[in-house]
Amino acid sequence: MADKVAVVAVGGNALVKDNSKQAIPDQYAAASETMGYVADMIAAGWNVVLTHGNGPQVGFTLRRSELAAAQVPPMPLDYGGAETQGWIGYMFQKALHNEFKRRGMQKQAATVVTQCLVDRQDPAFSKPTKPIGSFLDEATAKERMQEGKTFVEDAGRGWREVVASPQPQAIIEAPAIKELIAAGMTVIAVGGGGIPVIENEAGDLVGTAAVIDKDFASSLLAKELGADLLLISTAVEKVAVNFNTPEQRDLDEMTIAEAEQYIQGGQFAPGSMLPKVQACIRFLKNGGKQALITDPPNLKRALAGETGTWIRP
Repeated sequence: MADKVAVVAVGGNALVKDNSKQAIPDQYAAASETMGYVADMIAAGWNVVLTHGNGPQVGFTLRRSELAAAQVPPMPLDYGGAETQGWIGYMFQKALHNEFKRRGMQKQAATVVTQCLVDRQDPAFSKPTKPIGSFLDEATAKERMQEGKTFVEDAGRGWREVVASPQPQAIIEAPAIKELIAAGMTVIAVGGGGIPVIENEAGDLVGTAAVIDKDFASSLLAKELGADLLLISTAVEKVAVNFNTPEQRDLDEMTIAEAEQYIQGGQFAPGSMLPKVQACIRFLKNGGKQALITDPPNLKRALAGETGTWIRP
């Protein structure tokens, strides 16, 4: 495989800047902006495997399915995940193609519809925690809860539906992804954390109603690829402790031990920064060399060591 492989995880919320910019053209504009930063990274010599979240997008898909239930058959959650992998991958491919063309770069991007194996006995199936869909006000969320759905307040940003989020065990298409990287392709994979599948008694794969955390799946993919870097792109330039308080302190770097201390101290919000830091720790404990958390506009500066939060053993 080529040198300097980075798995770059882009949040699904990065495509939905705010509630007034949820339409597909708005999401494509956001994707194009982020792909420009990714192209900078590729131009600097990195072989990039892009992963992405799909929380808002799969929520939209399920809501469309609910509203149209009297007219067309409903869409199961695993198929909703597959659908979002396809069209978000299309956005990224198209934006990268245009960016490569503008820069005269002889590169191509390809999306792999990716399945991710989970344990059918995972306790997460009995305790939904993964936010999907758009942020709602409390009254609307409580109205939807009458339909049997589970909603929680999400890090002070509003109420969101939550579904089961089992831990990823294996990336089914990892061998194909490796071959594409070796062929020089920029690969888009593990969209939305991958389509969650379980093995039945016969050893066959069966889709299941869940959403895998994209940061944990990206960490596992980085491990399986032997990547040099796990880069988690998020809404902030640096990870902070005492976030949103007068004592807020941005972190330039953390060791695994320091990161674990901050987690024990409750410094990182569940469903927000916590899984990102945990995913970085997992990658490093599984043999990874370094991980980085920053926002898309600062990718170039962060890779030059000028900003972002680096996590190292």
